[in-house]
Amino acid sequence: MSLIWICGVDEAGRGPLVGAVVAGAVVLDPSKPIAGLKDSKKLTPARRDFLYEQIIEKAKAWGVGQASPAEIDDINILQATMLAMRRAVEDLASRLGAWPDKALIDGNRCPELPIPSEAIIKGDAKEPAISAASIIAKVTRDRQMKILDALHPQYGFAQHMGYPTEAHFAALKEFGACDEHRKSFSPVRKVLEGITR
Repeated sequence: MSLIWICGVDEAGRGPLVGAVVAGAVVLDPSKPIAGLKDSKKLTPARRDFLYEQIIEKAKAWGVGQASPAEIDDINILQATMLAMRRAVEDLASRLGAWPDKALIDGNRCPELPIPSEAIIKGDAKEPAISAASIIAKVTRDRQMKILDALHPQYGFAQHMGYPTEAHFAALKEFGACDEHRKSFSPVRKVLEGITR
């Protein structure tokens, strides 16, 4: 009997004001267990980086998908998240050489996929494959923010990762928005319209 490939899917970056929303998809290999998988938000950055490398090395397959700030502005953050998740599963399928048998999605809804899928609320704390996907997504997005920080150091992206902190609001007021800001998000839109927070 052939192995059943279960794919975990999760995203990072729905809440920030800048950058892409990134999704990860992972099929774990039962013969190569990875200790310590949990929701990426409950891990230190160093631990996330370590587990990221373990997942890349030991998983049966993994994939990354994203939706750009322009896509987020065009179709809204929820639809962009679904798009990123679908792209992550497509990327995984191309690496795996086949579609997985089923996708387990963190949250309360599933993207459109050509395979059965199941939404699991707080799945990143319940399903190791979803935990692994959350780590892939979070590390990928954090690395993107560090690159963005080097391009636009005035915003402090490496510190707040684009989330709506007081420091980020202050930088938006002082410097305006950069190209990678999500123009449809209220705090950014208000800056662009010249409305003070």
